[in-house]
Amino acid sequence: LNSFDFGRAVPMVSTKEKQTFTADNAKCNVVMLDLGMRTELKDELVKRGCNVTVMPYNASAEEILAENPDGVMLSGGPDDPAANTEVIATVKALCDKKLPMFGVCLGHQALALANGMSTYKLKYGHRGASQPVKNLENGKTYITAQNTGYAVDKDSIPVGAAEMSHVNGNDGICEGLKYLNIPAFSTQFAPDTSGSPHDTGELYDRFIKMMEENK
Repeated sequence: LNSFDFGRAVPMVSTKEKQTFTADNAKCNVVMLDLGMRTELKDELVKRGCNVTVMPYNASAEEILAENPDGVMLSGGPDDPAANTEVIATVKALCDKKLPMFGVCLGHQALALANGMSTYKLKYGHRGASQPVKNLENGKTYITAQNTGYAVDKDSIPVGAAEMSHVNGNDGICEGLKYLNIPAFSTQFAPDTSGSPHDTGELYDRFIKMMEENK
């Protein structure tokens, strides 16, 4: 345990080198910033016609932009989000370029921090496969799987810069953000493609549509 820094776990779980995955008849090129990526994130994008380049957590904005991406996905992962100052600085630089972005879990929190918001530690965390999340845009409630100990402070959302898109049905915390001044959105949970009528896999499609419209 002494060799494991619980405040800086991302370097231990991120890929150590760039990896490329190609799709048949690709329509978009995505860079995945790996903060502890679930393989499903990459697989779902490839399945939907995206070439995906997975890059280490400490890849610079310049290195990411050199891949000529149509968009960047910020993966989930462990850690106190505020401890990842390198990632936050990189995400802020990408936001300045108005590059389409989709963040999940830790990526959601890093995107919020890069845009002037704050995060806090949950008393118990959100654990397990039965976290109810309400989509404020369509009124639907989804059952999501989560394993997180931090959340974005909804009182820190800057007026005119972003708005809350999803809320937790149990404790009312911020579960998603829609940005108003950059082409980006994020969720506290990873998209689920279980095939149920109320799955959240459509978030991948929303990201792809955003990239296509931004070309």
